[in-house]
Amino acid sequence: MNPWLITIPLAYLLGSIPFGYVLVKIFRKQDIRATGSGNIGATNVARSGAKGLGIATLILDLAKGYIAVIIAQHLAPANYDLAVAAAVAAILGHVFPVWLTFRGGKGVATALGVFLALNWPSALCTLAVFVVVFLLTRYVSLASIIAAATFPLFAFWFVPYRTPIVIAGLLFIPLLIIVKHHQNIRRLISGTESRFGSRKVAA
Repeated sequence: MNPWLITIPLAYLLGSIPFGYVLVKIFRKQDIRATGSGNIGATNVARSGAKGLGIATLILDLAKGYIAVIIAQHLAPANYDLAVAAAVAAILGHVFPVWLTFRGGKGVATALGVFLALNWPSALCTLAVFVVVFLLTRYVSLASIIAAATFPLFAFWFVPYRTPIVIAGLLFIPLLIIVKHHQNIRRLISGTESRFGSRKVAA
């Protein structure tokens, strides 16, 4: 069977598992979408008062992206196009999960997972950018936006492949993450964005 027919739907379904929603529902009997910013990602889970669940959400969201790409690499080891397409499918699953009427998270942790599987040096450089910006500003959103924007620079340095699918995928994922932060960008510009650890809650 064509590996594309197996890998892409599977990557989307893996990406669409809403771990933040599931964990909060199981352990706190709450709908995370009705708490804080309403986002299902690790930051909002942690801000809701469940830091342990926030860490678990971060790890699981990262893992599902990583696994989606690893499956693609296992089914077609020499097909980097398929691996990148699986990465895109996993991110789309997280951002537009079928289980939550296509209203999901912003894709940051899942993107880190797919980046680690696609090219770990690029992922570690991107993570370093995130950490530096976050430590300097305490804005998770700003760190995520800047880190996402820098990923293609690292990826095109380390990744030797230049097919149309690879180029499009490595540009699309960061762009989608930045677009999903549009409300955060507005608040950053207006000076109303909340810093991590503050009591004010932002979307």
